[in-house]
Amino acid sequence: MTTETRPVASPLDPVALRADFPILDQEVRGHPLVYLDSAATSQKPTSVLRAMDDYYRRDNANVHRGIYALSERATADYEGARVKVARLIGVSDPHTIVWTRNATESLNLIAYSWGRRHIGRGDVIVLTEMEHHSNLVPWQILAQEKDADLEFIPIDDDGVLRQDVFEVLLRLKPKLVSFTHVSNMLGTVNPVEEMTRRAHEAGALVSIDGAQAVPHMPVDIGAIGADFYSFSGHKAMGPTGSGVLWARRELLESMPPFLGGGDMIREVHLRRSEWNDIPWKFEAGTPDISAAIGLGAAADYLMALGMDRVRAHEQELVAYALDVLPREVPGIELYGPAADQRGGVVSFNLPGVHPHDVAQVLDRFGVAIRAGHHCTMPLHERLDLSATARASFGVYNTPADIDALAAALREVQALFGG
Repeated sequence: MTTETRPVASPLDPVALRADFPILDQEVRGHPLVYLDSAATSQKPTSVLRAMDDYYRRDNANVHRGIYALSERATADYEGARVKVARLIGVSDPHTIVWTRNATESLNLIAYSWGRRHIGRGDVIVLTEMEHHSNLVPWQILAQEKDADLEFIPIDDDGVLRQDVFEVLLRLKPKLVSFTHVSNMLGTVNPVEEMTRRAHEAGALVSIDGAQAVPHMPVDIGAIGADFYSFSGHKAMGPTGSGVLWARRELLESMPPFLGGGDMIREVHLRRSEWNDIPWKFEAGTPDISAAIGLGAAADYLMALGMDRVRAHEQELVAYALDVLPREVPGIELYGPAADQRGGVVSFNLPGVHPHDVAQVLDRFGVAIRAGHHCTMPLHERLDLSATARASFGVYNTPADIDALAAALREVQALFGG
């Protein structure tokens, strides 16, 4: 009896992939650019740039409204991009993909359209201490308006959510549980399938912020089982101004429009209107057509790479960083869980040096990182930190980039007497 083994996909070749990203072929202050800020926004491959350029050069027309060749081609590409993004995240019905400007708008859409109908006085919304402001502020506004209660799953000292406290909070019978798939500051990958299952058993709906997950790992929304899932296109190799809200069809059909105007209507009379079908009910006015087409091209690019391979590559990078940085940069303080529990994000501090100073000096060596609170001020308060520096990785990064980061950090320490 023989056992067949599944062939292992060849690893990514980031050196070869860099040729797909023209922005990386430059020097900054006399040094080759080392881009380590993909958690803020990813760089864009040529295929995405070409798709957007082709639209403006060849097909520039409004979608859905013109009965002529340019408009028909633009509409086909615009709606075709919706199909591609649905395939990327494991969704069988592309009409449950709503175009937004970013994950922030997607989360606000949920809060305004679903939340204002279903959250009332005394209702509980469960969030976590590690949320991006985009998954905090909309719920704060809603809770203040409706006199609802916000409760928070804390983290432990390793930056992992306290699942025992989550179990206690579920006894409050929350209406909604909303949490990030991957922390943009700690890199923590949360157990989304298990948390979704437990929340549903408690009678809650689940909203997941997937901005740091979709670009970096396989995401199967059907397997996760959430009710809402949001992400930004610009972090997933697509253009700025592109984002996605996915929600269960029955939820989208029951939710009122977020914005009113053209294209989101079926009929308009002086005193009443009838709404369009989903997803167009939530896409008022002329959309950012080129951004949607660009995001579709980005989805094609990621699927061609293979998200399993993307995840494996970034796990290798983060493991390398967590090994090299403490050895090569004495005294560096790292935050977050072990490599096998995190995405491609490493936040850190150099004692005695403000993160903004760290980032500014690194820029002298062509190394681009983030510095600040990364839109996670409550998480920084929990860790008793005013700010951190953050290096984050993409498919185009190599171990040599981490070596360059370590060398530049030693220069920071030398400059500041560390």
